[in-house]
Amino acid sequence: MKRILIATSNPGKLRDFSGAALAYGIEVASLPNFSSLPVVIEDGLTFEDNARKKAEQYSRYAPGEIVLADDSGLEVDGLGGAPGVHSARYAADAPHLVENNTDDHANNARLIREIRNVPPEKRTGRFVCVIAAARDGQTLAVFRGAAEGVILDAPRGSNGFGYDPIFYFPPIQKAFAELKAEEKAQYSHRGAAFREFLRWRQP
Repeated sequence: MKRILIATSNPGKLRDFSGAALAYGIEVASLPNFSSLPVVIEDGLTFEDNARKKAEQYSRYAPGEIVLADDSGLEVDGLGGAPGVHSARYAADAPHLVENNTDDHANNARLIREIRNVPPEKRTGRFVCVIAAARDGQTLAVFRGAAEGVILDAPRGSNGFGYDPIFYFPPIQKAFAELKAEEKAQYSHRGAAFREFLRWRQP
């Protein structure tokens, strides 16, 4: 198990997975020719729904191989769990109706606007990641990771992607965007889910 195929072309996700895999001497690679494959519409109601759908469909393009796909996002308590499964499209007028992701800066800006009227004690939330492992169109197992934190009212740091600049992680008193990939993997939702996968794959 020297290489793991990930069904994504998102450079941020690939950095996260690579950071988590480094300590195990494992190489993480995007599914070959991923950009030319038909896009899977992420219309599930939960992170697991979307992760399973992507893993099952994309694993058909790598016969016999285990392919991982994840769906992840941010749940803010003071916003009733939003943006949730719509995290990557949150800046859109109707996130549940669009298929394309919106810009990270725009998503962050919308979230900062929305928490201005939320009391500080309710600005808690969590990053959630669900990874599905599939082979030949069948899900083999599902893994979940979460990281509890606080939403900031201004960005910090220049690393990471998505909501990392406004996600403050109290145990280390830093935003995720202030961490390098290897360090972030120790604390992040994606790192936690990936380690669960590794434990399952290498009992």
